[in-house]
Amino acid sequence: MTDPTIGSLRVDGATLHYEVRGQGPLLLLIPGGSGGAASFDGIADDLAAEYTVATYDPRGMSRSTLDDAEAEQKVAQHADDAFRMLELLSPGEPARVFGASSGAIAALHLLAAHPERVERLVAHEPPVVEVLPDAAEHRALIARVQETLQTQGLMPAMATFAAGLKKDGPAAEPKAEIKLPPQAAARAEQTMANLPYFIGRIVPSFMSYTPDVHRLATLTDRLVLACGQDSRGELPYRPAAFLAERLGTNLLHFPGGHTGLTTHPAEFGELLRKAFRA
Repeated sequence: MTDPTIGSLRVDGATLHYEVRGQGPLLLLIPGGSGGAASFDGIADDLAAEYTVATYDPRGMSRSTLDDAEAEQKVAQHADDAFRMLELLSPGEPARVFGASSGAIAALHLLAAHPERVERLVAHEPPVVEVLPDAAEHRALIARVQETLQTQGLMPAMATFAAGLKKDGPAAEPKAEIKLPPQAAARAEQTMANLPYFIGRIVPSFMSYTPDVHRLATLTDRLVLACGQDSRGELPYRPAAFLAERLGTNLLHFPGGHTGLTTHPAEFGELLRKAFRA
């Protein structure tokens, strides 16, 4: 691995830790879940052969600190953080952007708010469940997760959340256990430390967010909606598939499932590179 250049960026209410590798046009990677910049360790070096690759810990995660630890988290503010990163690292030049999961939600808002700053966005499984016809069921799931967090604690809440994301009904087949690459295993401790913030602050805010679909419909020339090929039928897959159909665009399938970035880094990175060349 190449040692990245480390920096910090002061934004409204937080200080963001960011990392930059390589040279060429800017590619901003926005992490999702309880992962930070380190979640891209498996692909960042390869991409840096072609791009200036920047990623960061979202506010409140890992090394990006909040001024107020109890502050409410909003998609628009997280998207503005990404915009500030673009302004810092690629002033005046539109950049390529990849967002995963909750990071893809922030990226969709970034595209809608600042399309002139985004040359192309690949949004991988943004769980914008409010666009779905059965959105009320998913609101109920989020409420159950929060109630479980308050009454029973983190791990029961995580179990409730995970169960709600799975394929419906008994047709779901158990997946073979995947052995994570050493880098990913080493990140597990930090990921666990971020979980209370993720499940308590990010999940309820981000999964209640409604994207501006009419606005996105005018920007399909620079939007690629993507899913994991093993995610079909799972909740994070459905909003991207629904949006792609509604917007009349192709749905790009990456290897693996919702966390294919971690489980299949080489193949994932190669397809991402192709997506930005297309």
